[in-house]
Amino acid sequence: MPGPVKKVVLAYSGGLDTSIILKWLQDTYQCEVVAFTADLGQGAELEEAREKAVRTGASEVFVEDLKEEFVRDFVFPMYRANALYEGVYHLGTSIARPLISKWQIEIANRTGADAVAHGATGKGNDQVRFELGYYALRPDIRVIAPWREWDLNSREKLLAYADKHGIPVSKDKRGGEPYSMDRNLLHISFEGKILEDPWQGPEEEMFVLSVSPEAAPDRPIRIEIGFEQGDAVSIDGERLSPANLLAKLNKLGGENGVGRLDLVENRYVGMKSRGVYETPGGTILGVAHRAMESLTLDREVAHLKDELAPRYAALIYNGYWFSPERRMIQAMIDASQQFVTGKVRVKLYKGNVTVEGRQSDYSLFDTRIATFGDDQGAYNQGDAEGFIKLNALRMRIDAVLRGKK
Repeated sequence: MPGPVKKVVLAYSGGLDTSIILKWLQDTYQCEVVAFTADLGQGAELEEAREKAVRTGASEVFVEDLKEEFVRDFVFPMYRANALYEGVYHLGTSIARPLISKWQIEIANRTGADAVAHGATGKGNDQVRFELGYYALRPDIRVIAPWREWDLNSREKLLAYADKHGIPVSKDKRGGEPYSMDRNLLHISFEGKILEDPWQGPEEEMFVLSVSPEAAPDRPIRIEIGFEQGDAVSIDGERLSPANLLAKLNKLGGENGVGRLDLVENRYVGMKSRGVYETPGGTILGVAHRAMESLTLDREVAHLKDELAPRYAALIYNGYWFSPERRMIQAMIDASQQFVTGKVRVKLYKGNVTVEGRQSDYSLFDTRIATFGDDQGAYNQGDAEGFIKLNALRMRIDAVLRGKK
C-alpha cells in the first residue's frame, strides 16, 4: 500500500462531485486539501466556488485566471491544426485538461503537496487526460482518483453524503438536478438526464451560449476576421487579445444560433457517449481559418495537414497533449502557418457560417492562371495533354491486361 498523503491539490470546480471529494479526501486520507480552480471563462460561478471550498474545509484555495493562456497556448495551436474529433467535435473539454493538469502540478510544487486529485469518473475520458498530464509533468506524483476508490457510486449516495456534511446541491432552471456540464471560453457541454437516450432531442431551455437558429435574427451579419501566422488577431479591424477575441466571437455566434452540436462519440475508454455542445466562437474560427488557409497554403501542405488533423485531434481527445508525438505534429503544423496571414469575411445567419471573401498579401491564387478568360500566355493549356497521358499510363496498361482475360 502507498504511504500516507500529507497534502493534496484537488482540481475543484465547486460542483457537487468535487465538493464531496474535498470533504472525502480529508476524511479518508486525513490530509490537507488545497483547492485549485482554473478560471477558463466559466463566469460568475468562480467566486462562489472559492467560498464553497473554504466552507468545506480547504486549507488553501487558488483561483487562477488562465483565460489568455488557455486561448493563446492551447486553443489557438489546436485551431492551427483544424482539429475536430470524429470530424465535428471542437474538443472544448479535452483541450482544457492539459492546462488544468499543468497548473495543478505547479501549485503542488509551490505548496509542497505530495499528491493531486481530480473528480473524473472511472468511466470517462477526463481521468486519462488529467493523469497523463500529471505524469508527464511530474513523474513521481501521487494521484488520487476518488471515483475509482470510494463506494459513493450512485446519485443517491452522493446526495446523502452531501446532506450529511452540509454540502449544498445545485439545481437546474426548473429546480431539478442539473445536467453534467463543463464550461470554458471555447464551449459548454451537456451530458446526462434526457441526453442519455440518443433518440431524445435536447431541451431548448438547456442551452446557455446560443439562441436556436429558428429564434436568431432574420437578417445576417457579416464580420471580417484578421489572421497572422494562423492565429486570429482582429475582428472588423479591431485588434483583440486571444481571450477577448474568442469571447466576442462567442457573443456574435451565439446571437445568431451558431455552434450547436449533438454528438454520439467514441470515448477513449471504449464506450459510446452522447453529448450536446455549444461552441459558437470556435465554429466561426474554424471556418474562417480554413478559408484563410485555402488562399495561402500550398496544395500538398494543405492535404498533408488534412491527413494529420484527425490524428492530432485524437491525441488531444485521448489526453496526449504533452506527448512527444503531439509536439512533433505541432511543430509541423506551426511551420505551415508562416504565411497564413490576411483576412476572411464571413456571414452569420441562423446557425450558419458562410465564407464570403478572403484576402492575403501571401495569396497563392493567381487570377492570370485561374481565369476563364484570356490568360495572356500565363498557362499553356497544351501542357495538360502530356500530364494526363502520363497519369493515365498505369490505367491504360491495366486495361490492356484485363482485356486479355
